[in-house]
Amino acid sequence: MVNQLKIGFLGAGKMATALAMGFIKGSQTTPDNIFASDFHQGARSHFSSQTGGIVFEDNDSVIERAGILFICVKPDQVAGVLKQAAAKITPDHLIISIAAGIPIKKLEEALPSGSRVIRVMPNTPALVGASASGFALGASARTEDGKITQQLLNAVGVAFEFKESLLDAVTGLSGSGPAYAYLIIEALSDGGVAAGLPRDAATRLAAQTMLGAARMVLDTGMHPGALKDMVTSPGGTTIEGIHELEKAGVRAGLMNAVRAATEKSKKLGGA
Repeated sequence: MVNQLKIGFLGAGKMATALAMGFIKGSQTTPDNIFASDFHQGARSHFSSQTGGIVFEDNDSVIERAGILFICVKPDQVAGVLKQAAAKITPDHLIISIAAGIPIKKLEEALPSGSRVIRVMPNTPALVGASASGFALGASARTEDGKITQQLLNAVGVAFEFKESLLDAVTGLSGSGPAYAYLIIEALSDGGVAAGLPRDAATRLAAQTMLGAARMVLDTGMHPGALKDMVTSPGGTTIEGIHELEKAGVRAGLMNAVRAATEKSKKLGGA
């Protein structure tokens, strides 16, 4: 049964916590089947309090208990973690890495031959069941490994399988994208305050507007440009605002942000 999945996290930081909470909320597993390790007491305490999962200071305790292992440490820590963990990894383990920029080849080289590896790029809205993820299968990953990964990620949002060469672009878009969206919401709120709105109301209006616009794109399947045109009346207020955004280079700025983050992801992986 799905809820018997035993899922471990090597690294108990924010992303691990968000995924674990999402898996539990999405009925993919139960708190007593969630395990995490971290050297930092604060991270362990936060993970435990938020998820109800079982935490350890050492990685071996997690590896011994979980069949699915999420690598949730920072990119520069992955090599050390896998070197230490390799002796405990068996053919029964599915290794899912969310470390930005670390290619499957490097993961496989650090693990026993034939290890089942999947590289994933999720994002933090997994915490509220609205993550956008991309994943790629390693050479020894099985078809069912891809299916269970898709199932888990779909429980916390939406997920797409890509060839690995596209995962850096996923990192630049949806991996870093929530930060871009928060920046836009903050800026819209500031604009509302400048126009006389109370801060709390301005922020909620801005966030709800972004949420509603995103839902329109997803639910209608219409091109964003077409939806934009539906709001933009001739000689109206919206076209005046869009004109200012175009003059400020907002569109190009967002495109550049995605490309810059993509290139950074490649550098982190040594590509």
